[in-house]
Amino acid sequence: MMYNSRALFIWRSLFVIVLMLSLLAPLLAPYDPVEVNLPSVFTPPDSTYLLGTDHMGRDIFSRLLYGGRVSLTVALLSVLLSTFVGTVYGGISGYFGGWLDQIMMRLLDALLAIPTLVIILALQAFVQGGLLSLILIIGLTGWMPVARIIRSQILELKEQTFVKAAQLVGTPAWKIFIVHLLRNSLSALFVITIFQCASAIFTEVSLSFLGIGIPPEMPSWGNMLNNAQNDILLGAWWTALFPGMMIILTLLSINFIGESLKRKFGYKGG
Repeated sequence: MMYNSRALFIWRSLFVIVLMLSLLAPLLAPYDPVEVNLPSVFTPPDSTYLLGTDHMGRDIFSRLLYGGRVSLTVALLSVLLSTFVGTVYGGISGYFGGWLDQIMMRLLDALLAIPTLVIILALQAFVQGGLLSLILIIGLTGWMPVARIIRSQILELKEQTFVKAAQLVGTPAWKIFIVHLLRNSLSALFVITIFQCASAIFTEVSLSFLGIGIPPEMPSWGNMLNNAQNDILLGAWWTALFPGMMIILTLLSINFIGESLKRKFGYKGG
């Protein structure tokens, strides 16, 4: 238990540090993240450029901070959207049940049968990039696991005595759903939201790495890895190492926090 508590403290602290570095990027970044400085191309980490520069002489440290703002913003906003859509969809399906539940679940099964990345790639090619479009696409393709989990929670809670008592005294359906069902599903919703954040960051990084995510002129962790592909071949190892480390540490910290909350709330879902 002591080891788990210490490890959890470390991962939480790490995530807070990443979050604060990203939020305070305008104050902490020593250089403009998009400023081209050709005389300083491929400068290795030194006292002037803490983490070195890339193929256009841009400061890696500054781009890492601003890239974190972009990647975390995309993750947060898309997860808020997917959580809202999934909660409404799964809540309606679970609360009303019957034929409506059957239809909604068969539709959900059909959507889940299609690889999410395929849907995202198709939508991204149609919309043709942009920060807002990426948030919408990730959000509108990430709601399905949330809907399934909320539905299962609602179905379980519907059979509880306090819900049946509320129905007997004539409590409005909307009030039963919000006060009795949704409020008692918040722990499961919070856990799945944490994991969805990690998934959204990974999706943004993957799409940007493939060149179809965040616009190239905007720094993000995925874009930095995309640019670093050729840089590594020229010996500039630092252009890929530091963004890669930031991505891995952020994803690990979020997942570790999610697992700890899962155990704390006794949540058995995925």
